[in-house]
Amino acid sequence: MASLGDLERSIMDLLWSSPEPLTATGLRDQLADSPDAAAGRELAVTTVLTVLSRLEKKGLVARSRTSRPHQYRAVSSREAHTVSLMNEVLGQAADRDAVLSRFVGSMSEEDATLLREILRGRD
Repeated sequence: MASLGDLERSIMDLLWSSPEPLTATGLRDQLADSPDAAAGRELAVTTVLTVLSRLEKKGLVARSRTSRPHQYRAVSSREAHTVSLMNEVLGQAADRDAVLSRFVGSMSEEDATLLREILRGRD
């Protein structure tokens, strides 16, 4: 699973935050109103549709073809996407122990406490 570019991330943030599927026009309008990196430049609906097509090929977005215009929704949650990215990176590591050790060592005390609580809950 590849990481997301700026516009892909902006679109996914909107889809993850929306309880309902969104159209490309609706996404473009929300991006235009957003203080995000994609804002500040005029986006064509075709640009948003191209990005949605790429996200669909990556398995992150599903398109409803039952209505016009098509509506798009995130296939999984933001958290599930983050977990997939973390598992991908960890899976590519030559020394998983070293990567996990450095990752845990770089955590804030609050995150380390939370991780301990989560791991205790698995027992």
